Amino acid sequence: MSDVEAEPAVMRSGSPVDDVLPAGAPRVDVLPARDVPLGGPRSMTVRRTLPQRDRTLIGAWCFADHYGPDEVTDRGGMALPPHPHTGLQTVTWLFGGEVEHRDTLGTHALVRPGEINLMTGGYGIAHSEVSTPRTTVVHGVQLWVALPEEHRNAQRDFQNHVPEPVRMNGAEIRVFLGALAGEVSPVRTFTLLLGAEIILEPRMTVTLSVETGFEHGVLVDSGDVRVADTLLHRAELGYVPPGVDALTLTNESDGPARTILLGGTPFEEEIVMWWNFVGRTHEDIVRAREEWEAASDRFGTLEGFPGGRLPAPALPNATIKPRRNPPRR
Repeated sequence: MSDVEAEPAVMRSGSPVDDVLPAGAPRVDVLPARDVPLGGPRSMTVRRTLPQRDRTLIGAWCFADHYGPDEVTDRGGMALPPHPHTGLQTVTWLFGGEVEHRDTLGTHALVRPGEINLMTGGYGIAHSEVSTPRTTVVHGVQLWVALPEEHRNAQRDFQNHVPEPVRMNGAEIRVFLGALAGEVSPVRTFTLLLGAEIILEPRMTVTLSVETGFEHGVLVDSGDVRVADTLLHRAELGYVPPGVDALTLTNESDGPARTILLGGTPFEEEIVMWWNFVGRTHEDIVRAREEWEAASDRFGTLEGFPGGRLPAPALPNATIKPRRNPPRR
């Protein structure tokens, strides 16, 4: 997915339990989403929770878009022409619909619900994402992972995995990255990460053992979900700092609730993010943009897409500054 926000809006987060946490309960910061249109008048609108002013990363997760369910007849579905990425991995996870993926590795894949497609941009890659003709609803999440300095120029790669569901205490869990509930994903990453879909039956509670060194985020797709003592509504992201060994999720709804659980060791490096590029300096971004606009070999050639490439937006009239997480409390 492409980030059309050259200059993202500033958002502020808050928690309803900032000063009255029960003994032993983890702190949960509530990060609201903002609506971002992708395209023109019939554009697909996504709800973005990462990055924002109060939280740039959760582990190495640096970008989270949540979209749908949207009827294709209303919005036209997903139609993203070839666009570039550097310094990151993209994670596509669908709840509904089907997307045709092409990239400059030569990959031609159909992305379906319940399977992870992870693409490594590294030094440079380009891809397209288009809803298939049989798709009636688009619904899912698009996530990005920042690559650490020693691997940010890694070779292009594409991985696909269909995790088996794990059922426990009224919950169905699909672990697409890392390890949870006794399941381990074989998908390779460059930092320690967790990614899982959790569907909770109505009014059910599940407690999951988690890595104490990880920070975590719970993104709500549907329902109202209580994380520890904090209630999260649809499209909100709850952030939990490191130091907890278990997370308790309760579905406060009369219907099923679906969440995405993200986690990872704190990413201590400063990054520069602009459009679809992750670098370390303003100059990294300028160079990547120039090479994309010049159709250089850095991003390769994408075969089979019937239209043109997505042009890069104009650079801001200022130096792009590194993004940092707030100091730990």
